[in-house]
Amino acid sequence: MNNKRILCQAITLALSLGSTSVFAAGFQINAQSATGLGQAFAGDGVIADNASVMARNPAAMMLFSRPNFSAGFTVIKTDSRVKEARIDFAKHSNLQADDLSGTSYVPNAYLVMPVNQHWAWGVSAYSNFGTTTQFDDDYLAPGFGGTTSIHSANLGASVAYRLNSQWSFGAGIDVIHGQGKIQRFFRTNKRIPVINVDTKGTGVGFNLGAVYQYNTNNRFGLSYRYSPTIKTKGTVESLGSHADSLEIPLPDMVEFSGYHRINQKFAAVYAVQWVGWSRFDHLNFAGTQKNYAWKDGGHISLGGIYYLNPQWTLRAGYMYDISATDHVKSIAIPDSDRQWFTTGATYHMNTNTSIDLGFAYIMGEDQNFTEKLSETFPIRLHATTRADAMLFGIQYSHSF
Repeated sequence: MNNKRILCQAITLALSLGSTSVFAAGFQINAQSATGLGQAFAGDGVIADNASVMARNPAAMMLFSRPNFSAGFTVIKTDSRVKEARIDFAKHSNLQADDLSGTSYVPNAYLVMPVNQHWAWGVSAYSNFGTTTQFDDDYLAPGFGGTTSIHSANLGASVAYRLNSQWSFGAGIDVIHGQGKIQRFFRTNKRIPVINVDTKGTGVGFNLGAVYQYNTNNRFGLSYRYSPTIKTKGTVESLGSHADSLEIPLPDMVEFSGYHRINQKFAAVYAVQWVGWSRFDHLNFAGTQKNYAWKDGGHISLGGIYYLNPQWTLRAGYMYDISATDHVKSIAIPDSDRQWFTTGATYHMNTNTSIDLGFAYIMGEDQNFTEKLSETFPIRLHATTRADAMLFGIQYSHSF
C-alpha cells in the first residue's frame, strides 16, 4: 500500500470526525479502537495487535517489526434520560425527559512505520473528548437543559526509541481541534438567552510513554498525556454580556497497563487510568461563571484474550469507570460511575490482514441531585438522571 495514500486516509478520517457522544467519565471518549473495546481497553497500551496502540502509548510502536496501518470506527448508541425532575417553586411540575438518546460515529486511523531496530514513527487521527445532549425545544426547564455539544479531533505524530531488549520510550505531539456549542435560555413570550455559545479553536498537547518488556510473554506500559486548555473563538453571550472567546480546559491522563501470555492459548491484560478532571472547575461565559467543580476520575479494567486458532482471537473485558462529577451535577451532562461489559474478536484474513469487532454494554447508575441555575439566579432543579449505552466497533488492519 502506498505510504502517501495511507497518510492521506488517516488525515481524511480525522477531519471527518463528526458529532460524538460522551461515554466515559466527564466528556471523555473511550472509542479509539475496536481491538481495545473488545477487552475494555485492558492492556491496550502494550498489546500492539495493530497500530491503534499508539493512541494509548507511543513507546509501543517499537513492538512492530513491519509497517502497520489500522482504521475503523465506533458506533455509540446512548440511552440518557432525566427520569424525574421538578423546580423547587413548582412542586407538581414534571420535567422528565426520555428522548436524550442518540447515535454517534467516532472514526479513527493510525499508521506505524518502523525505521530500524531502534527507531519508529507514526501518525494518528482519533478523538479523546466529546459529548452531545439535546433537549427538545419545548422542554419546560430550558435554562437547565437546552443544548450541550463539545467535540474534538486529535491529529498526532509520534516517535519511539528502543534503548535495549527490554526498554522502549516514545513521545508525540497532539494537535487538538475542539468546538463547543452551549445554549440555555428562559422562555417567556420569546426565548431569552441565559447562555449562548458557539466557538471553535485548536490547541497543542503532547504524550510520553515507556514500555518494559520482561520477555516476549510479559510486558508493562506507562504513559502520560498532557491536554491543553483550548482557547476557542466565536460567539459567547450570557445575560446580555458578550465576548468572542471561551477557554475549555481538558484533563491530563496517566495510564499503566500490563500484558501476560500465560500459555499458548490465553493472555491476561489489565489497565489503570487516572484522568485529571479537577481542571474542569468552571467555565467563564462572558463574565458569568458556571461552576462544575469536577473531581479527578479514571478507570480500572481487566480482560482476557483467547487465541482460538490462527484465524480467530477472542476477547472479553470488564471496566469500572469512575465519575468525574462531584457535588455539582447537571442534567446536561448525565454522569455517574459506570460498569463496562465487553466482548470482541479478531479475524485474521491472512498473515498480513485482520478485521476486529468489539462490543460493549455500559451500565450507569441513577443520580439524585439538586442543580442551581447560576449564582445570579439561584433557581434549583431537583432531578434523577440515568445514562446507559451500547458501543460497537469495527476495524481493519494491514501490515506490509
